[in-house]
Amino acid sequence: MSPPHWTQLSGWGANLRADCAFTEPEDEAELRRAVDHAGTIARGLGASYGDAAINDHRRVLGTRRFDRFIAFDDATGTLTCESGVSLGKIIEHFTPRGWFPMITPGTKFVTVGGCIANDIHGKAHHAQGCFSSSVDQMTVLLANDQVVVASRTENADLFWGTFGGMGLLGIVLTATIRLRKIETTYFRQKAIHANDLESMLAALEEHDQVFPYSVATLDVFATGARLGRGVLVVGDHAKLDELPAHLEPLGISGPPKITVPFELPELALNRASIRLVNAVIQKIQSRGLPFAHYEQFVYPLDMLAHWNRGYGRRGFTQYQFVVPFTDGARHLREILTAILGSGELPFLNILKRLGKESEGILSFPRAGYTFAIDFPIRAHTIALVRRLDAMVRDAGGRIYLGKDSYVEPEMFRAMYPAIDRWLGIKAKYDPDGVFTSDLGRRVGLATRSRA
Repeated sequence: MSPPHWTQLSGWGANLRADCAFTEPEDEAELRRAVDHAGTIARGLGASYGDAAINDHRRVLGTRRFDRFIAFDDATGTLTCESGVSLGKIIEHFTPRGWFPMITPGTKFVTVGGCIANDIHGKAHHAQGCFSSSVDQMTVLLANDQVVVASRTENADLFWGTFGGMGLLGIVLTATIRLRKIETTYFRQKAIHANDLESMLAALEEHDQVFPYSVATLDVFATGARLGRGVLVVGDHAKLDELPAHLEPLGISGPPKITVPFELPELALNRASIRLVNAVIQKIQSRGLPFAHYEQFVYPLDMLAHWNRGYGRRGFTQYQFVVPFTDGARHLREILTAILGSGELPFLNILKRLGKESEGILSFPRAGYTFAIDFPIRAHTIALVRRLDAMVRDAGGRIYLGKDSYVEPEMFRAMYPAIDRWLGIKAKYDPDGVFTSDLGRRVGLATRSRA
């Protein structure tokens, strides 16, 4: 195994960077030898937005070479694979056979291990839950060099602690997951216009009773009485007998055809350019065809490779939070008003409803409204985010660690009251704090046991 090399790593937001000792082992034996007890974190495709998979002046183990399929049952759609397998690779190999990821976020360029670490959710959480709902078991490399099975019945504390645990309990080596049977790779979709926040929330509630997939995009320049104006797109997997004859039922897409070649200058992002892009997105959303390929419906940003470079050298942060349904409209209005009146440059955004809470101890989703919005990093961005953290906490909500870059430990603890239970599991399986990251140390999840 070649020695680790020092390199600067960042998350997808490219707003936090760290010099890390990085290596990509070829197999399990190399991976086990590469674990540095002074501090190690696993890293897949680097799709977490903040500092979850960077480790300043410590070891980072890349898992991209752990991308092999181990077993597949074509009768049930049950797949066992290594943790470095991406959802894109699963789609490439199994979707032409009529199978699709059971749960997927808004990008296919994520690994199974990353989906577990973040307990990702997508546009259908209100109907289908988190990624954990599709996982039957996993094998985990612990700090003591043991590989153990974790499932709902075996080492269940490790199983549920790993979902949302951001890789801080051990390294997931393999996972057994269930795929979704589909007849086509298309979605029936429908666009609904809403002129204000109350109308948008009512449309979400009404259509979530009918469609498993839904996402709203808001006009970031609509304020006052028009706050919350936007387009809601809902849909479901299209059946074969619904599909127009000219569409290939199980066609899959190729690699992105357009690439952002370098980090754009900051001047490229200004109120005029953001207003233009916002208007284009609203128009595209509102004029969608009755049937959309999964690439357009689920992964629209994947069509533009390295789109994060568009935010420039200082990068961006995506702020995502959830607040409970109870009094949710009022809290959303207050938070959106603070965002849009901040003087920052809010960009791409989504609004959804989430369903019941996952059993993952640190999983993000809970029943309520979730909103995510991009902020290019500017002089006052962090101050705004900290202000929003307090508003979300006071509303009984929480932020998403998979997107977060700045939440402070006391605030995180207030949002995630199960943290002490999780820390007890950390003390059991990793008492010396071998698995650590910049995020883990920042929010208080990577402390060594005092026992």
